[in-house]
Amino acid sequence: MAWPVQNNAPTPNPDLPDDVRLDFDEAGRILRLSPRGAAALLRLAMQKLCKELGGKGKNIDEDIAAFVKGGLDVRIQRSLDIVRVIGNEAVHPGQIDLRDDVATAENLFAVVNIIADAMISQPKHIDEMYAGLPDNKRAAIERRDGA
Repeated sequence: MAWPVQNNAPTPNPDLPDDVRLDFDEAGRILRLSPRGAAALLRLAMQKLCKELGGKGKNIDEDIAAFVKGGLDVRIQRSLDIVRVIGNEAVHPGQIDLRDDVATAENLFAVVNIIADAMISQPKHIDEMYAGLPDNKRAAIERRDGA
């Protein structure tokens, strides 16, 4: 059934940047009609997210390598590579994997949200909690750590 379009895709992480969320939402709208198209949009979303996280945003593989050199958790690195490899199959001519299906695209949605949670949401929440500590306690911690 092509109309009305059903969007059963996962909800995007609320901390995703707006332009990344737009691609995530569009991928959700076309998921049932074109899982490969959804995978391609999710790869684009990941490329934009890499740029937001400090990468160059031109080559996901190079951005991942830079994040790893900066101490990125290996599980997040693997999550980034899942999106890179699966999404890559959907956007390069001659390499489209006809087995890309709704389940594969749904996994990509989940991985994008996992990455956003680990690299944006969790640090944001920790910073908010830390900022809520009494000033004298934060000052003592910073003296201890030489900051």
